[in-house]
This record gives sequence, structure tokens and C-alpha cells, in this order.
Amino acid sequence: MTKGKHAIIENDRTNLFGRQCFIVLLCTSISMAILGGCAITSKKVFIKDLSRSFGKGSIIYSQTGKSVSFEELMADLNNVNVVYMGERHNNPAHHKIQLQVIKELFYTHQNITVGMEMFDHTYQNVLDQWSAGKLDQKAFLEKVHWYANWKFDFELYSEILDFIKAKKIRLVGLNIPSHIPARVSIGGLESLSDDDRKHLPEEIDTSNTAHRAYVKEVFKQHHIMGRKNFEYFYTAQCIWEEAMAESITQNIENNIMIVLVGNGHIQQKFGIPDRVFRRIQTPSRTIFPASVGSRAELSFADYIWITQ
Repeated sequence: MTKGKHAIIENDRTNLFGRQCFIVLLCTSISMAILGGCAITSKKVFIKDLSRSFGKGSIIYSQTGKSVSFEELMADLNNVNVVYMGERHNNPAHHKIQLQVIKELFYTHQNITVGMEMFDHTYQNVLDQWSAGKLDQKAFLEKVHWYANWKFDFELYSEILDFIKAKKIRLVGLNIPSHIPARVSIGGLESLSDDDRKHLPEEIDTSNTAHRAYVKEVFKQHHIMGRKNFEYFYTAQCIWEEAMAESITQNIENNIMIVLVGNGHIQQKFGIPDRVFRRIQTPSRTIFPASVGSRAELSFADYIWITQ
């Protein structure tokens, strides 16, 4: 079915009409709702498939279930076009390993792009100015409305963004304006204005039953006023991820793009990575940072990196 120029790819049993709160639900609380339930006090991460634990600093390659060195990881990443690096937004250790990979890929290739969930595409001109070294931090924070849109402490991201600026790395805003998924989650697609619809991705795939089940588990764990219709909520989630996939597709430009997004968007690849692959069959890798004391499964990503 097509609504204007935006195609909805639908499961037979899926109703067509069916972000700050999304960030909380799918990127922060996912570690409790999906990764293992009760809090774990261990200084390791338990990998369910292997029935064993790994300590901080371990990088587990999911195809073998064995630890690899950072050098082995980078040798693999050098052969792909997209590197998806997840994060729990408020965990400094996750941002440190993101920066570590960005630096290594930059020093190897020079011509790289960093795409970030933290900015929507309407701020691209400001991001270009930052990469060109034309803005100081105060002006940048004001122009991107950081604390109105993202709200997490900027210091968590400052080293990454400072390196991008210092090396004049191309920075791309992957997101759509945050009010659009929020409006869909409350009133469905039909509630959007014509101006809102201009930001929608060309295709919105709601047919993945595994992804639907994953999001439904999160939905059931939380009750937010005004968001009681799961079909609306799920459609909003798919719009959000399809929009970021579309941005990635449009901005790869035959170089390596490092994508920084919440863990929930890359877990099992059905959030963003598979949606990018549907558009362009380009090789990629996913890296899932797992904090000590949590649980994970090999299916979560190509690599699981154990952090603080």
C-alpha cells in the first residue's frame, strides 16, 4: 500500500496505522527488559549461547564465539563500508570505544564519515560548519539545540565531536525531527501534517516479525500516557529506523561510514542494518557494547565488546 510517496511494506496481520521517550524505552531500558531481566553484579558479561562469561575489554566475534584482539577487529572493519557502533547513551565507556574505532579507521583511511543518531537531518548545515572548524562549542550547542533535542550530557560525546572537528571529518545527522515518531506513536500516520510527511522515509517496512516481537516486549514493560496503541508505537519505531537507514544510504559516498546509535537500533540487525542492506547491498559490521554485569547473546551483533 502506498500513502503519497511513502510506501508501507506490511505484514498481513499488521495494521497500517498503528523521541525522547523512544530513546529511553529502546536504548536505555532495553538492557533490563531484553538483555537479562534482573540486575547482575558480576564484573563480567554472561553470553547465553556459550554459557560462559567474559571480562572487561574482551571482544567476542559472534561467528566463532571466541575473543579477538583489537587489531583483528580492525582488520575486519577495514573491509566493510558501514560500521555500526551501538551504545547505551549515558555510558562513558561506550563512547570511549566508539572514539577508539573512529580514530583507527581515520588514521587508516582518512576519508571517513561519521553518522550520528543524536542529530536530525535539518541540522546538517550546522554539522557541516562544525566539521569545517567554523563553530566553537558554545555556538555549536546553541545551533543544534543539543539540550532541547538530545538532552544527554554533551561531555559524553565531546571527545568524539572534538576529534571530528580537529580532523575535519564529515559528520552526518541521521535522524528525523523527534516530534514525528512521537506524533505517530500517539495518533498514527494519519495524524501527521503535510509538513511532517516531508521528513518521512520513502519506504516503511513493518513486516519483520522478529523485530515486531522485540519491540512489543519493550512496549509491554512500560506504560506511557497517551501511548497505548502498539500498532502506532511500532509504526513510529519503524519510521524512525527507516529514516536513519535512508540517511546512511544517501551519505556513504564510497567511503567508510561509522554509525553511532543506541544498541536497540542494531541488535540482531533488524533495526537499522537490515534496512540499509535492503536499499544497498553493502558489507557492514555491527559492534554491540555490553557493560559488565549484563547478559548478551551472540545473535546481538557481529562483535560484542565488553566494557565498564
